[in-house]
Amino acid sequence: MDMERRWKKRVHLFFCEEAEELARNVAAHSELIQLQSISWRSFDDGFPNLFINNAQDIRGQHVAFLASFSSTTVIFEQLSVIYALPMLFAASFTVVLPFFPTGSFERIEEEGDVATAFTLARMLSNIPISRGGPTSLVIYDIHALQERFYFGEKTLPVFESGIPLLKERLQQLPESDKVVVAFPDDGAWKRFHKLLDHFPMVICNKVREGDKRIVRIKEGDPAGYHVVIVDDLVQSGGTLIECQKVLAAHGAAKVSAYVTHGVFPKRSWDRFLHKIDDPVKAFTHFWITDSCPLTVEAIRGKSPFEVLSLAGSIADALQI
Repeated sequence: MDMERRWKKRVHLFFCEEAEELARNVAAHSELIQLQSISWRSFDDGFPNLFINNAQDIRGQHVAFLASFSSTTVIFEQLSVIYALPMLFAASFTVVLPFFPTGSFERIEEEGDVATAFTLARMLSNIPISRGGPTSLVIYDIHALQERFYFGEKTLPVFESGIPLLKERLQQLPESDKVVVAFPDDGAWKRFHKLLDHFPMVICNKVREGDKRIVRIKEGDPAGYHVVIVDDLVQSGGTLIECQKVLAAHGAAKVSAYVTHGVFPKRSWDRFLHKIDDPVKAFTHFWITDSCPLTVEAIRGKSPFEVLSLAGSIADALQI
């Protein structure tokens, strides 16, 4: 045990304001993770006035920053800190960005489209190297794996997944042997089926009928099963709702959903809530991770939502 600990590194973990709860949970998983603080202030004109507390203490130490790019407003101030930390003579530097927010904007379908996934990757690729070399960048369930190649040589992306948390939770269900995993489209199947290959599967797809796109079952039979729809992220939730309707119509006993990233702009999570005056509960469970801290705060204590924390996984990733 002493030998194993000797090979592990002590990490000084900084964090943005909205990720404080997740950072504290990460630190609770390992006595080798020491939380550090930043003074997040603003000048009168609104621009950041930032200060890294106890900066001299991180010289020669392994340093990490837990980020949350929830809006364009906070990206600049967090990037300012991210660029500064490795220049304080850190032995190594790791950025944990659980949700890569522009990941779904990776393609140019017509001249004039801007692939903002590439833009953000280039910004992160310009993080100064630390004494230990390139920055490690930990991201969970990025929308498209080919985005690995958007990053430059000064950043080493480490792609992790929240799916192990889902598998553990499904095994705890009373009728875990009656679970079927469903994917809302071929893209989700390609992304996750190898991680869930011991479950029976249903694949849905969207077909165009006139001006409408209709969700249909392409493969598999949900009849009599507890069907769990799996995807990397949710925005408005429209696709999940249409999938639930199709699965229920084909005899699914219960339908639940899992997404790693519960983005839910404009409080779109509200359409999934169990309401007292509505006896029909379309989704039995809705699992998300804490990759989007503002969503976690908004849905706290609201059924059918349940948060599966990435804290333990992040603590392990900081030892890579």
